[in-house]
Amino acid sequence: MTERTGQPSERSGSTPASPPPPGPAAEHPRPASPSAAASAGSAGSAASAASAASPAGGCCGGGCGGGAPAGGPELLTLAPPPPVSPPRPVGAKRVWPRSFTDRLTSPLPGVRAMARLAREGAMRPMAAALREEIPRLPFAPGPMPDPDAGTIAVTWAGHASWVVRIGGLTVLTDPVWSRRILGTPARITPVGVAWRDLPPVDAVVVSHNHYDHLDLPTLRRLPRETPLFVPAGLGSWCRRRGFTVVTELDWWEGAELPAPAAGDGARVRFDFVPAHHWSKRTLTDTCRSLWGGWVLTAPDRQRVYFAGDTGYGHWFREIGRRYPGIDLALMPIGAYDPRWMLRPVHTDPEEAVLACRDAGARRMAPMHWSTFLLSGEPPLEPLYRVRAAWREAGLPREDLWDLPVGASRVLE
Repeated sequence: MTERTGQPSERSGSTPASPPPPGPAAEHPRPASPSAAASAGSAGSAASAASAASPAGGCCGGGCGGGAPAGGPELLTLAPPPPVSPPRPVGAKRVWPRSFTDRLTSPLPGVRAMARLAREGAMRPMAAALREEIPRLPFAPGPMPDPDAGTIAVTWAGHASWVVRIGGLTVLTDPVWSRRILGTPARITPVGVAWRDLPPVDAVVVSHNHYDHLDLPTLRRLPRETPLFVPAGLGSWCRRRGFTVVTELDWWEGAELPAPAAGDGARVRFDFVPAHHWSKRTLTDTCRSLWGGWVLTAPDRQRVYFAGDTGYGHWFREIGRRYPGIDLALMPIGAYDPRWMLRPVHTDPEEAVLACRDAGARRMAPMHWSTFLLSGEPPLEPLYRVRAAWREAGLPREDLWDLPVGASRVLE
């Protein structure tokens, strides 16, 4: 049976477009996270970039022209966050608004932006950088850890694809095991985890419908009864391809799966949270489905935040306010150049570090680089810049999990 909830849009007042400004009496400096106590502050080719306005609707697309990160003192209201929503039923069919355009935090690129992009031809690194740096990209596949039900482990398969072991479950994020995606040159590093080496997959989370995050050939490798957690508006696409347990969520909604290995009644929670991005897969479906990230909460309250694909903005503080105690943030650091084009939809390395701190995450694992050539920065530049930004922020080096593709780390 289809549930006709039709979640109200941002403008209806159910989910504010931005956190309400604090009143003068409630303002206090934002406290530093435990790991930042000592800190003083702080697609592919031109054709793939043009896919933002093309039927392919590739990853970068991106808004045009968006503003820089907000400056000024960091403030936090003393008002308690709203309670976490009751878990939604897994697999329920729902009816959604026809468009989520009102959730955009920056306008999509127009004709002038696309003309400038074509004129500058700046969406691919220089040939010399490709020759010198691609052979040096970190790739170190190894045996996957086999954590117990009380331990979290992550393995980076490349781009935004992670194998997350949480509460005894194996969860894939934005799984892309294909060598090539539409409108983009082939992978520059192999997939870090062979499909045959994966443990049984208990769930998949999808951030949005761009081709480098929603890959049909990869999904077809999964049993059709695999639970899929997807943004609002994407459920019918999944069901048409045979998947039978599809849970669509709006921002700030969550659902749960049993985690039998963690004990009787133990459950892992999947919460869908906002991102500064957009969606498009065909010529006619711009923003017809939502976009966002996921907060995974283990039975013992350990938390992993998968940011998906996002620019920098106000949502990170609100995510940290509603889901305090994030232990690990999986943050995008690549596909950011040219900045005038991609700032609204892709964080650069410095913004990723700032977003991690805004969300109150103790550790950060960079992603969304070293896999597909989606933009103009040199292939290794995101790694160098994120290390420098982490160091300049005064954060402990051991809390930056800058993994090679294929590597794993266990959350102690």
